[in-house]
Amino acid sequence: MTRSPVLRDHVATGLLDVAAGVLAERGTETSMSDIAEAAGVSRATLYRYFPNREALLGALKDAAMADLSGRLDDARLDAAPAAEAIARLTRALLTVASKYRALMLFKTSAEEAEAEQAFIAPVHALFERGAREGAFRPDLPARTLSELYVSLLEGVIRRTLDGRLGVEDASAAITTVFLAGAGSR
Repeated sequence: MTRSPVLRDHVATGLLDVAAGVLAERGTETSMSDIAEAAGVSRATLYRYFPNREALLGALKDAAMADLSGRLDDARLDAAPAAEAIARLTRALLTVASKYRALMLFKTSAEEAEAEQAFIAPVHALFERGAREGAFRPDLPARTLSELYVSLLEGVIRRTLDGRLGVEDASAAITTVFLAGAGSR
């Protein structure tokens, strides 16, 4: 019996959602058996979709990148004033980092560079636009402001991952603190 591609994609997506949660909760020692059990499927079923742990982690990385890309597209950063765009960007980044936090445990330097490119380019573009529009302090270059924003974001991501801050609270805090110091006077 051949399953439809839509059903196969739906099942794979469900397995990835469970894997993201289990890996985040249990860490690097999580086995494929642990993930299958949490998903309520047999190991054979899990292996039918993901032949090994590396394939599962690769698919999880692809899902995270697609989620981030979709959220950045939906945020319409170029259509919002700079301050609102920063709030949207922050929310999108923290939401994806929170959902796929397990990937932080397994990332390689090449994967880290790819992920950074996926969001660094929109960050720099946003800050360049904000500087041109006068939304930010003129005494600090847009590149410096974007680097400071990324550093603040990285620190807050660590606190959301360990449960000290929720995504919405963290997003509001970053946006408020950053704009209070970087906004034009």
